[in-house]
Amino acid sequence: MIVAGFGFTTRATCDSLVDALHQTGHADRIDLLATAADKLDLLRDLSQALGIPSTGLSHTDLATQTTATQSQAAQDARQTGSVAEAAALAGAGPHAKLLVTRCISTDRMATCAIATGGPT
Repeated sequence: MIVAGFGFTTRATCDSLVDALHQTGHADRIDLLATAADKLDLLRDLSQALGIPSTGLSHTDLATQTTATQSQAAQDARQTGSVAEAAALAGAGPHAKLLVTRCISTDRMATCAIATGGPT
């Protein structure tokens, strides 16, 4: 399973998410979209547009992931180095590995990372 994890500001649009996803180079290989549970509304719009399921993850699910990159803003707000990376990893399940670290949308409103699930 390949999961696209997203982090984004309240000013982000669906176009911001699409741009961040395309920045990863994996837009055509995604099985699941993931983000923080309280941000799921905008991600559902993208989910419907792309025909890919989406999931919202708990604060604990995100905070317990080890991310490759570190954003002070993400750390302050969500207790993780990268919401996008944490969401991708948590969404991909146990033994997940990052394929692409967070990529930032051109408007700087969204980030996207890609993870793949490993054996359970």
